Amino acid sequence: MPGTRKLGRPTDHRRAMMRAMVTYLLENGKIETTVTRAKEVRAITEKMITLAKVNSLHNRRQAMAYITKEEVVKKLFDEVAPKYSEVKGGYCRIIKTGPRRGDAAEMCIIELI
Repeated sequence: MPGTRKLGRPTDHRRAMMRAMVTYLLENGKIETTVTRAKEVRAITEKMITLAKVNSLHNRRQAMAYITKEEVVKKLFDEVAPKYSEVKGGYCRIIKTGPRRGDAAEMCIIELI
């Protein structure tokens, strides 16, 4: 269930960080982050893609309420969601890359399949 990890941040900071990371992932296709953040981003991103599979005004407005850039919402509904129209889930892949140099946090790359 998304939202169960607190990631050592206050609620408003964590929510803003997740919105920004989901927007960036949908915009660019992949990002490099820590494993725990990637698991949270994956859950939210998959919900957004599932929402975009049904192209209705209501779903578009719900996506606009979460994703911070209008052109990313357009890309989500026009390009990303039709690509996954036959797939039931599992739109993101997490590939572990090893520990980060500064604090040894487990790093990974999350990407759209």
